[in-house]
Amino acid sequence: MVKQKYLEKAEVLIEALPYIQRFNRKIVVVKYGGSAMLDETLKENVIKDVVLLKLVGFKPIIVHGGGKEISRWVTKTGMEPRFVNGLRVTDEDTMEIAEMVLARVNQDLVTKVQALGVKAVGVSGKDGGLLKVTRKLADGADIGFVGDVNQVEPKILYDLLEKDFLPIVFPIGYDENFHSYNINADDAACAIAEAVHAEKLAFLSDIEGVYKDKDDPSTLISELKVSEAQELISSGYVGGGMIPKLANCIKAIEEGVNRVHILDGRIPHSLLLEIFTNKGIGTAILRDEGERYYHEHA
Repeated sequence: MVKQKYLEKAEVLIEALPYIQRFNRKIVVVKYGGSAMLDETLKENVIKDVVLLKLVGFKPIIVHGGGKEISRWVTKTGMEPRFVNGLRVTDEDTMEIAEMVLARVNQDLVTKVQALGVKAVGVSGKDGGLLKVTRKLADGADIGFVGDVNQVEPKILYDLLEKDFLPIVFPIGYDENFHSYNINADDAACAIAEAVHAEKLAFLSDIEGVYKDKDDPSTLISELKVSEAQELISSGYVGGGMIPKLANCIKAIEEGVNRVHILDGRIPHSLLLEIFTNKGIGTAILRDEGERYYHEHA
């Protein structure tokens, strides 16, 4: 008699099959940040998840931040990290540190992917003219070298994907005068997902997803249509850092991304659970006319 646990394993694989078929050869952008970048075990899990996506036929692109690590190095040099509306005030010295730290984080991720037998290439937003920016203001205030993406040239990403590489992007871009700018990683991931017409955009962060009541974790919403997400923002149900994240999700879908996922990167293998299981684990945001996947929530 076959043990129950082996049958359950087989069921999990079978459950994943329609998703593997559906997204074969489709581009998936994974924005990776938050605490999952600081914990080595979680980092290994995220990389394993993305490598698995690649090996079953998806075309993943990782876009990563490194805010906590940048703050650590800014403090090490005797400066005080400063933020306005959640955006880092970035003078020339801070910009230099940010670029060095992000490049270092990037190469660490490239190494981890390659250790699992998949070819990866680290890409700055300056490589191949990938991310062009204008200066971003925070409520009208100049916060230094912080960029708003105004143009994406995705050719370098398409070329890498075509040659079977996994591109890993860090969010440094430049303006028309070729000055370097730090870009919010969520903004960079959205702009890239829109430019490459990604099938999916997944945000791995320090939140479980979107709650109907922001103070009650039991009210996690598995699926949210764009109109419902707009209603949550305008009615004041969601607050703080979730508003810009949801606004980014809505914009990405309006610009052609098929589905956006908000996931808790602190949960091991949350990316696989969201993409390959019927119920999912975070919040999936889809266009109003989009087909629901999670039928028990239909």
